[in-house]
Amino acid sequence: MSFNDLGLSPELLRALKPKTYAAPTPVQSEFIPVALTGQDVWVTAPTGSGKTVAYALPLIEKLTRSNPQPPSGYHRRRLQTLVLVPTRELAIQVGHTMMGLSAHLGKVCKVTVVFGGVSINPQMLGLRGGTDILIATPGRLLDLFDHNAVKLSDIQTLVLDEADKLLELGFQEELNRILSALPSTRQNLFLSATRPNSIESLAHSLLHNPHQIRIESATPQPAVIEQRAVYTDSSKRTQLLKHLIKTHQLKQVLVFAATQHTCEIVAAKLRVAGIAAEPFHGQLSQGKREQVLADFKLQRVKVVLATDLASRGLDIEKLPTVVNFDLPRSAVDYTHRIGRTGRAGEPGLAISFVCPETLQHWNLIEKRQQVKLVCESLPGFEATDEVPELIQGNGGIKGKRPSKKDKLRQLAASANQA
Repeated sequence: MSFNDLGLSPELLRALKPKTYAAPTPVQSEFIPVALTGQDVWVTAPTGSGKTVAYALPLIEKLTRSNPQPPSGYHRRRLQTLVLVPTRELAIQVGHTMMGLSAHLGKVCKVTVVFGGVSINPQMLGLRGGTDILIATPGRLLDLFDHNAVKLSDIQTLVLDEADKLLELGFQEELNRILSALPSTRQNLFLSATRPNSIESLAHSLLHNPHQIRIESATPQPAVIEQRAVYTDSSKRTQLLKHLIKTHQLKQVLVFAATQHTCEIVAAKLRVAGIAAEPFHGQLSQGKREQVLADFKLQRVKVVLATDLASRGLDIEKLPTVVNFDLPRSAVDYTHRIGRTGRAGEPGLAISFVCPETLQHWNLIEKRQQVKLVCESLPGFEATDEVPELIQGNGGIKGKRPSKKDKLRQLAASANQA
């Protein structure tokens, strides 16, 4: 099948350069014709399967059909399409793709990208004449809405990119406010790499008779990504990380930590050891974050310490290694984290540090991932701490699980030991 068979106009097909878009991916072949009909669609497909282009093409196609000529004079553009994404990085990435595909259409299609962490004033000015497609993070969109800089009552299509993340509790309040301002009659396009059971009910309540697409990875993840687990004490993790970087001559490492404080502290300790390292988290300015990513891609920075905001929307070409300094909160987050490596058929390495107090959580991740790894013990970094009584023999029995306060205490302790 070729893009010519998907119902796209000749004008839009000209944007698909053969070297970049030789043929549609499976998700694009199935998604584009259905999306053009106006039906709701729910897609679950692995990272790197072409989901962004899959929804960008029908959005632009439908816009050019309804607005063959750009607004003239003082006519304000009507915001017809809203694309919600969970992070700034993903917003920028989607914006680049959308603008690249629509650039040859001139003023027919205006794409605007907004996100937090930067001044709102230039974004308000950029929206004065309206826009056709708005790509936004939820928080900044609500800021603009509260300033009357954006009108949501004309939205015809809502896209949730990384829908699993946006439907989680952390975004639920913001998402509810946005949904209440949208027309009840609209097309909904939900796309994500994973589909946890926790979002099923909410997603179905928002979708109307959706066409569901599930694309399995062409290459099983374990065959591309080598997964390792190293059993050690919390207090030894930073030294262990230094050891692995130097003895294995790791040239480019994305390290995930639970808190911004841990990112800062561990990055500072690595720099003292002569390893070029930088933190990457939500409290950094947008300029600083962009600089860190640029230096990381050019390998001027060897190690980036990141919170989970980096697990989605980042595409570091041929990233060889990911390290879970702190274990992720869920098996879904584990998938997104290690999915930063082993992309496009390239080999990847994912290492997780497992400590006595996180052993049971690691066992749960293994169960959900349907993998079983041998927890290695490296000489000089063996775990000597005892498994806390809090989780000994827990086995998931109700009444013996750690409370929220217990978990916060453990998290604070691990951050101090970093």
